[in-house]
Amino acid sequence: MSELLQGLVEQGNTLTLEEIIINIVTAAFLSIAIYISYYFTHVGTAYSRKFNVSLMTLTVLTATVMTVIGNNIALSLGMVGALSIVRFRTAIKDSRDTTYIFWAIIVGICCGVGDYLVACVGSSTVFIMLLLLGRVRNENRILIMIKADRTKEMAIEGIIFDYFNKKAVLRVKNASGKDIEFIFELSKKIYSLSYKHDQSITDKIYSLGDIEYVNIITQSDEISG
Repeated sequence: MSELLQGLVEQGNTLTLEEIIINIVTAAFLSIAIYISYYFTHVGTAYSRKFNVSLMTLTVLTATVMTVIGNNIALSLGMVGALSIVRFRTAIKDSRDTTYIFWAIIVGICCGVGDYLVACVGSSTVFIMLLLLGRVRNENRILIMIKADRTKEMAIEGIIFDYFNKKAVLRVKNASGKDIEFIFELSKKIYSLSYKHDQSITDKIYSLGDIEYVNIITQSDEISG
């Protein structure tokens, strides 16, 4: 048993100083591609330079950790134990941010173990894919919220279905003793049909009278922070 433990401890990293420098410098160089890709493909409401810089440092740090671990099983187990007690609670505002985080980690791992070809080919492929498809985004939905006197129920539905050719989806319909509230969902393309009328949809609804409010909201899949 003691011989096994001694073997684990003595099983260390045989990398030279030159190899260590190459690993880390290569990771830093490839992290520039990650930075450029995120800069050009970001489509959120607020571009975060701090997050982009963090991707670069994450790549280098991962390569550094992998260089330290190398083939040392004892260090690997210790690193897993140390990282298992760390909890990261940073909110991801865009699902594509997760892709960039994994990209940074994978590049760091490849460079840390000396697989530069895998890191370069993989990064080149992902870079091209994100440049071509990175700005693809879900179409924002339009929500029309209306609250009015209950006697206007049929008239409101008639206006909505007339303006949008019966393509507006009724999501919510709440009724009380005196009031009624609607929430209609439609795409931007369907909402553009309202521009064909001489009177705006809000003016048309308010012309009915006894309308408490008409709210038109653009809803996206992004998480605001």
